[in-house]
Amino acid sequence: MNMEATSASAAPSPPVKSDKGGKYLTFFLAGEEYGLEILKVREIIGMMPITRVPRTPSFTRGVINLRGKVIPIVDLRLKFGMETKEQTEETCIIVVRAGGLDMGVIVDKVSEVLDIPGADIEDTPSFGADVQTDYILGIGKSQGRVRILLDIDKVLTASEAISLQGLV
Repeated sequence: MNMEATSASAAPSPPVKSDKGGKYLTFFLAGEEYGLEILKVREIIGMMPITRVPRTPSFTRGVINLRGKVIPIVDLRLKFGMETKEQTEETCIIVVRAGGLDMGVIVDKVSEVLDIPGADIEDTPSFGADVQTDYILGIGKSQGRVRILLDIDKVLTASEAISLQGLV
């Protein structure tokens, strides 16, 4: 038996990097383009009356009645610490499934659905210990532009998600 062949085949294989490639719904907030995994998106709806719920965080705009189902609405501009903007005809709500909960996120405008290969998605850069970026899935490079790809399940902290579940 050849010992060299045996030891070479027993060498550990390199770690497999998870493939984040796939289809993403892209949208704009404050002039920057973001993306959400298309499998997390339920639908895109126009703005509709939102019922404010007292004693909720400022980024929680309230709830809507979507075909008989109460859906909490989060303003992503406020969640990300951006200044508010007047609603336009392009402002819309993306209904997503996050953490087992259907919720709507308000965005400035929806752009397109892109197929971004895993090779074109960079890991989130480090901005230092004080900057929390675990809600960023990666940085997508496509069509000569950079898009921040969000992990919608991590955009809200566990306690924020629990408080939203209390609204429905």
